[in-house]
Amino acid sequence: MKKLKVLIGCEFSQIVTKAFRDKGHEAYSCDIIPAEGGHPEWHIQDDVLKHLDDGWDLGIFHPPCTYLTNTANKWLKDQPARKSGVLVGQERRKARLEAIDFFKKLYYCDIPHKCIENPTGCMSTVLRKPDQIIQPWMFGHPETKSTCLWIKGLPLLISTKIVTPEYLIAKNKKYSLTHYNPVLSKRSKNHLDFLPTSKNRSKIRSLTFSGIAEAMSSQWSKYLLTSE
Repeated sequence: MKKLKVLIGCEFSQIVTKAFRDKGHEAYSCDIIPAEGGHPEWHIQDDVLKHLDDGWDLGIFHPPCTYLTNTANKWLKDQPARKSGVLVGQERRKARLEAIDFFKKLYYCDIPHKCIENPTGCMSTVLRKPDQIIQPWMFGHPETKSTCLWIKGLPLLISTKIVTPEYLIAKNKKYSLTHYNPVLSKRSKNHLDFLPTSKNRSKIRSLTFSGIAEAMSSQWSKYLLTSE
């Protein structure tokens, strides 16, 4: 079987990398921090922008969303500095512009098949609307986390296992997974939004769910190998 050469950008956990490795492909994670997935030999610790032209068949990127999400728009206005160190005003607007530029460099790179994922944020208007918005509960995880996918040269992901989100189970609400609206009911404290404050909170929230990683590796590798 032909092997794909796959770059998983901005990934330290190696969750997606492992999913492709399990299929026999030559996959590498790349991040400015060390790998925490147990396979440093599969990790490129460097700026991913320096490695976009290394002959990849497929690129999957998880650019940092800190300055791209809509949830933090309140910090963009000019206001007094925060004791927490959170960037506000002009500094945050500058950080957003840099984050947008980074996202665009990934999007417009020469890798022929690529996917860039991010939460709902400003890229939907700055660049274009995402091709697809997925949820963990579409891939076997009873969790809600809207994830936008900007896709080039790949098919949309197909749901593999629809399950009931935990907060709906907890509240025993009537719902329709076909017309799902996550704001109709309060979420349970098991939801990612309710993780306690800690130095690892952002890392935990950034992890790709294994069911989504498995869908990416299975569906996209099959598509690329059978469409040649």
